[in-house]
Amino acid sequence: MTNKNTVYLTEEGLAELKAELDNLINVRRPENIQSIKEARSLGDLSENADYDAAKNEQAQIEGRIKTIEKMLENVSVITDVPKDVVGLGSTVSIEYVDDDDEEEYKIVGVQEADPFQSRISNESPIAQAIMNHKVGDIVTVESPNGSYEIKITQIK
Repeated sequence: MTNKNTVYLTEEGLAELKAELDNLINVRRPENIQSIKEARSLGDLSENADYDAAKNEQAQIEGRIKTIEKMLENVSVITDVPKDVVGLGSTVSIEYVDDDDEEEYKIVGVQEADPFQSRISNESPIAQAIMNHKVGDIVTVESPNGSYEIKITQIK
């Protein structure tokens, strides 16, 4: 059973998230504070577009910092990826039964999903259908556009 707040990340995803947090805290936040100071020094704040823009950026930076910190509190790093059944972190080759198309996907947590990089979320219809299945299994994928069958051809 998975906790709804758990954030599943690969080692690389965790490193990227920590690097983003470090950049926000140590680079972007100080730059933004300086921008606010400079805009404030220009006088009347009621009609100061630079000040408004800097304050909006500040809100975005602080919001992202809070989001990342919350994610890191609930992170579960994907390790010990099984090779005999499909699981979180598996790279899986599948064949669409109806048209013989083959595709390969890596199953990752929602935060790292990127269909253009063939990284699908563990919550996606395909991942949900193939989880805990083996090579050779044919499973039905329930998608918003209707159901279809796929065959698992390889697990890496």
